[in-house]
Amino acid sequence: MIYATLKLLHILAIVVWIGGMVFAHFFLRPAALALEPPLRIRLMHGALQRFFSAVLVAIVVVLASGLWMIGRMAKESVQAGIGFAMPLDWTIMATLGIVMMGIFGHIRFALFKRLSVAVASSDWPAGGAALASIRTWVGINLAIGVVIIVLTLLMA
Repeated sequence: MIYATLKLLHILAIVVWIGGMVFAHFFLRPAALALEPPLRIRLMHGALQRFFSAVLVAIVVVLASGLWMIGRMAKESVQAGIGFAMPLDWTIMATLGIVMMGIFGHIRFALFKRLSVAVASSDWPAGGAALASIRTWVGINLAIGVVIIVLTLLMA
């Protein structure tokens, strides 16, 4: 029961992260383009600030649940005397997930900081440049996330 609950939390956290990127990238940003730069940049800043807070929680949940599930399977395998070799799809998922977390760290703690400074000083060209960088890296993270989903489902 604990394993199933942690797997559910793991997947729900991933849904929040990947789904949020899809929403922001393909729906919010295009709709916001109809707004004047000061309004658009403020809107995106506010939306991203809330989303990035949710992603930080999602990352903690994904890391904790993923490590616990791997540890549990390893422990059960060793106790059964079979030894443990992490499946290839788990290795890919974990490795690319850590890459995604690193990219998110760059987005949240470097690029979003630039956006926040630009919004605070009403520097709309700098805010637009920061948003463009965020968009690029979110697109990369989204692509990696989709690759993880596809590979883990096809390899299962």
